[in-house]
Amino acid sequence: MPSAFSVSSFPVSIPAVIMQTDWTEPWLLGLAIFHVLCLLLTCFSSQRYGLQIGHFLCLVALVCCAEYINEVAAMNWRLFSKYQYFDSRGMFISLVFSAPLLLNAMVIVIMWVRKTLEVMTDLKNLQEKRKLKRKSRKEE
Repeated sequence: MPSAFSVSSFPVSIPAVIMQTDWTEPWLLGLAIFHVLCLLLTCFSSQRYGLQIGHFLCLVALVCCAEYINEVAAMNWRLFSKYQYFDSRGMFISLVFSAPLLLNAMVIVIMWVRKTLEVMTDLKNLQEKRKLKRKSRKEE
């Protein structure tokens, strides 16, 4: 079977990359499982902030290393893949590796913002209760 990604005709659009990728390759299935596990860790670590901060930093570090991972994968793709997916522009690794990690990091940030808003609301409610309590004491 000829390579879906020849050097001269690497797909330039996201739908083309998705359609031309052989999603049955074991390393791609492993990568998909990795992304699912990362998402599960994000969901289950919502009450453990230390773990979630560490997870967030790991996600960001992996995204930062994507360029180097792409270079190493481009040099050694024959060891784990049927096709050369790793182009110099990084389109493939950005789509299948970095984008899911960034979405996961975004979910964490949204959870942090939501928790911050909840804490701010609770704080404001407590301030109002204290204010009413002081006011009632002064009236007595």
